[in-house]
Amino acid sequence: MDTAAATRAPASAADIENTIAWMAERLGTLRAELGRVVVGQREVIDLVILGMLCHGHVLLEGVPGIGKTLLVRTLAQALHLDFSRVQFTPDLKASDVLGTQVLAEDERGGRQLVFQPGPVFTHVLLADEINRATPKTQSALLEAMQERSVTIGRTTHALAAPFFVLATQNPLEMEGTYPLPEAQLDRFVFKIEVPLPSQADLHDIVARTLSPAPHAVQPVMSGEDILRIHQFALGCPIARHVVDFAVQLVHGSNGGLKSVQKYLRSGASPRALQAMVMGAKLRALSQGRPQASIDDLKALAKPALRHRILLSFDAEADKVRPDQVVEQMLAEVDRLAKV
Repeated sequence: MDTAAATRAPASAADIENTIAWMAERLGTLRAELGRVVVGQREVIDLVILGMLCHGHVLLEGVPGIGKTLLVRTLAQALHLDFSRVQFTPDLKASDVLGTQVLAEDERGGRQLVFQPGPVFTHVLLADEINRATPKTQSALLEAMQERSVTIGRTTHALAAPFFVLATQNPLEMEGTYPLPEAQLDRFVFKIEVPLPSQADLHDIVARTLSPAPHAVQPVMSGEDILRIHQFALGCPIARHVVDFAVQLVHGSNGGLKSVQKYLRSGASPRALQAMVMGAKLRALSQGRPQASIDDLKALAKPALRHRILLSFDAEADKVRPDQVVEQMLAEVDRLAKV
C-alpha cells in the first residue's frame, strides 16, 4: 500500500481500515527482521518499537552482554536511519556528545569559530551505559531529548527528524554507576528491563553469532513511516473511560491511592499519562485494532511508570521494587473502577 495514501486524512471507514492494516503489516515485517538478528526478547522489541512510534526516547536496563546494543543498532539499520553510538564513561564531557566550536581557517586565511557537530546530530543516538557518566554529562542530553535541538553558545542547532535517544544502563547496584537525574528519567517515554536469555535462547545465540554467514539486516521501513504512523495515531480517538483509567493511575501515584502512599516519596508526572495514552493507541493500531483498551494501558503501565515514581524509605526497608508498587496501583484502580 502506498505510504502517502496510507497516512493522509482518511475519507471513509474503508480508508481507516486500510491504513491500520498497512501499519500492522509493516510493523510485523519490522519485528520479523529484528527477530532474525536479536534472539528472543519479543516483549522488549515491541516496547522499543512502540517508544519510537510515540516519537519518544527509550531507556534499556540490563546486565552487560544481553543484546541491548545489538538491538538498537539493528533497529536503526532496519529503519534505514543514521546511527551514532556514544560510550558513556566517567571522563566523558558534554562537548563530546553535543559538539563544540573550533577555530578554523577560512578561504582568505583568516580564522573564525566554526561549529563542529557531535554524535548527537543523527537519527538514532545510542547512549551506551549512560549511567557510567557523571550527572553533569548525562544532563547534557536534556535539551536534545526535549526540544530536539542543541544550543552551543548563543546559537541553537536543530536536530534531524526523526531523532531518538535509545540509552542503555547497567543496574544501579553495579560498581561505577551514577543514578540518572529525575528530570532526565522523565524524558524517557519507557524504561524497559531486559531479562537474561533463556536456555533455548542461549543455544540460538551460539548458533547465530558463530555462524560463517550472519544475517544482513535489510531496511524494511523508514523514518518517514515512523513519523506518519505517529501522526495518524495522534488523530485516532480513545474512549473516555480508558483515559480515566490512566488519569487515576497518574493522579493516584501522587497521593490518591491509599495502598501505595507509604511506599511513594514522589509520583509520576503528566508525561507518564501522555506515554501511556499514546502508547496504548499505538499498541492497538500495531495489532490491527482501531481502539485502545484498558488492557493496552495495563500492558504499558510498568515501562511508563517504573522510572517516574520515587520510592520512600519504607519501600527500601521492605525491599519493595517499583514494579510491585505499580502492580498495587493497578489493582486498586481496578477495584475502584468496579465499585
